[in-house]
Amino acid sequence: MTPINPSAPGPASAKATGPAAAIHSLQAWARPRWQQLAPRERRAVTAAAWVCAAGLLWWLALAPALTTLRQAPAQHAQLDAQLSHMRQLSALATHLQAQPIRSSEERLAALQADTRRLLGDTARVRVSGEQVTVSVGATHPDTLAQWLADVRANARLTPAEARLSRTTGPASTQATSPPTTGGGPTAPPAPEAQTQAKPLWQGELVFALGNSSGR
Repeated sequence: MTPINPSAPGPASAKATGPAAAIHSLQAWARPRWQQLAPRERRAVTAAAWVCAAGLLWWLALAPALTTLRQAPAQHAQLDAQLSHMRQLSALATHLQAQPIRSSEERLAALQADTRRLLGDTARVRVSGEQVTVSVGATHPDTLAQWLADVRANARLTPAEARLSRTTGPASTQATSPPTTGGGPTAPPAPEAQTQAKPLWQGELVFALGNSSGR
């Protein structure tokens, strides 16, 4: 059996002395070269080292902090908007919960009234048991959105199904008056100015009278 020499360095001690030996070798290499530099060159090297240290400090510590500080107002505004929207939804839910429970007949009557008031002759309501289908003709998106909001608030209903497609209404035309020529002959009428067709929505929406968005 080979005797173990306690004074012989093992792998762990060799690894421990590795970084220290590298630093010592670097110092031994740099010290004579530093002493060989002129005072002006030493000041230049020192200034360059400080500049590098300052740049490293800016890149690692100050720049991320300043970026976060610049983004803070926009993030606060976004959070405030989200909080306001959540409060509005909470107030709407509380308002709906505070209202008395409506029967299916009352919901149907409110749905029909909102449909006649906002959609007029462009919509048709068909009732089949607890299911109501509203066929919507070519309707402006703002009018359709207002109708859905009123149906949700008054009839406490939201669509269970929606089959809508986009269409375009007829382009509106506007004739310009012909220019006058004093006492001379009348100029020919100006051509009609045609505007772009408006996007509209049409299709069917299905409501279940047994399910409501409120109570």
